[in-house]
Amino acid sequence: MAQKLFLEERLDQIGTLLHEQGRVSVTDLSERFGVSAVTIRNDLGILEQQGHLVRTHGGAMALPDLGTELPAFALRKELHLAQKEKIGQAAAALVRDGDSIALDASTTAWQIARHLKDRRELTIVTNGLFVALEFLDSPSVTVVMPGGSLRAASASLVGDQGASILDRYHVQKGFFGAGGFTIEEGLTDTSQYEVELKQHMVRRSKQVIAVIDSSKWGQVTFSSLAAVDELDHVISDQAAPPDLVNNLRELGIRVTLVT
Repeated sequence: MAQKLFLEERLDQIGTLLHEQGRVSVTDLSERFGVSAVTIRNDLGILEQQGHLVRTHGGAMALPDLGTELPAFALRKELHLAQKEKIGQAAAALVRDGDSIALDASTTAWQIARHLKDRRELTIVTNGLFVALEFLDSPSVTVVMPGGSLRAASASLVGDQGASILDRYHVQKGFFGAGGFTIEEGLTDTSQYEVELKQHMVRRSKQVIAVIDSSKWGQVTFSSLAAVDELDHVISDQAAPPDLVNNLRELGIRVTLVT
């Protein structure tokens, strides 16, 4: 039978497991410590509030360093999943049949794509492989992918070749995720290669829409992809900092916070 531990001891051991393994599951922790799944979820909630982890379906992941490349797509899509799903649904509601749009390779753009599969006469310009794959069974959706080199960390195509192809197109709405967002620096991301392509996509979009969960607010990563004055609309969740939200609205930028 597992030895019962005080809360502080249990939190310390969970932190050690996260550091060693990168992720933990509620089921494993419940068995290891001999406590209920509800207790473990409460423990993970405390550690999340302390900034040590992010919750995922069935467990948690160690919080990545925002100054470095985030984990591969399959892992990043689990970060703040519930918020991204709702942001994706709200963003997709802005897209009408017959539109032409740009979606970057972010995991939030992938959530948008999942809600667009039934649109008619829709054209999507994207450099995201997982975004494009969502439409294999959507005959009324045309997907345009720029050429370039494969960047495994984001499952995307990047490079000058793709950027030059983007200059041929005009899209009505562009949806962009980011690694960080501030009033001063705008949308920022960790990879210069991604940023250069996103900058081209921003310039070709009549409406520029940021799709960022609240963890990105107040963070600055390596390079800026869009200044605040280039944004028309920001879609985030209710935990976005109220003062920054108000600042954006005072600048005339529409802000939608999903619940």
